[in-house]
Amino acid sequence: MIKVGLIGCGFFAVNQMQGWADAEGAQVTAICDRDPDRLAAMGARFGIAQRFDDAARMMREADLDVVDIATTLPSHRPLVMAAAEAGLHAICQKPFAETLEDARAIVAAMERAGRVLMVHENFRWQSPIRAVLAALREGAVGRPFFGRVSFRSGYDVFSGQPYLATDPRFIIQDLGIHILDIARALFGEVERLSASTARINPAIRGEDVATILMDHAGGVTSVVDCSYATRRDETFPQTLIEIDGTEGTLRLEAGYRLVIDRRGDRQVRDVSPPLLPWAERPWHNIQESVALIQQDFVACLREGRVPETSGRDNLATLALVEAAYASARDGSRVRP
Repeated sequence: MIKVGLIGCGFFAVNQMQGWADAEGAQVTAICDRDPDRLAAMGARFGIAQRFDDAARMMREADLDVVDIATTLPSHRPLVMAAAEAGLHAICQKPFAETLEDARAIVAAMERAGRVLMVHENFRWQSPIRAVLAALREGAVGRPFFGRVSFRSGYDVFSGQPYLATDPRFIIQDLGIHILDIARALFGEVERLSASTARINPAIRGEDVATILMDHAGGVTSVVDCSYATRRDETFPQTLIEIDGTEGTLRLEAGYRLVIDRRGDRQVRDVSPPLLPWAERPWHNIQESVALIQQDFVACLREGRVPETSGRDNLATLALVEAAYASARDGSRVRP
């Protein structure tokens, strides 16, 4: 049994606890949070007796194999470094570092320790996204040459995560990183990009709209667009995808409808994610992806595989985030 220690008992961590409960061969045996009320509530809800208010002490005293880091961004580097020093595998929330320099240092430390680092980049694990990836890899539209990956909503994300309103970098760092990662998974690495951003909501510090144009090494041009200022709540939290290829087109439409048109032949599939017993609409697609990514992490540890969203792989996604901010700031076209 793989023994897991969860660090951070906030808004999103409940999904991780539920996902670990569903993961065969793994069990959360210790939890940590500096807030005593959150720590007590999580421990009582999931029956976790080992509770810590200090992560370093938990890593020293609890018998663990893995730490699941579900904390805010500034704590990620010291916590993953501590995991490496303690000889523990780690799965860390995205973005897993504040800078690329930090990210490279984290990856190097885990590799020196011979431990596995997976980034909780869960959007590409949503079953509708997996269906699109499978169709593309099977040649459903031939060779793709254009793609659009879009997430637009007016959903109030700040009510559950108020700190998001105070960060000078918002939508690209918090949401766009997922959408950029989907684009990488679909179309491969990026050679150049240009980005524009806007802040529509005057009550927040960062940008809440971003549009990013990318040239991929394989010849695909893609557009990633994200918005939390769009007066459209019915699609939240769905990612919509369009792909044009030499043999046809593919659309992941609202309502999890996958449409493939190929030489006059139209296929329409319902790729709705399952509603897990502990999940709730409309979050169920993200909640399912949390369970899937954690199950794959357990399989990687058992089989000696490198995770699809490993720390080293995620360096390329994080580089896109940094390049997008640089492009938006300078009005330039940049190489990640």
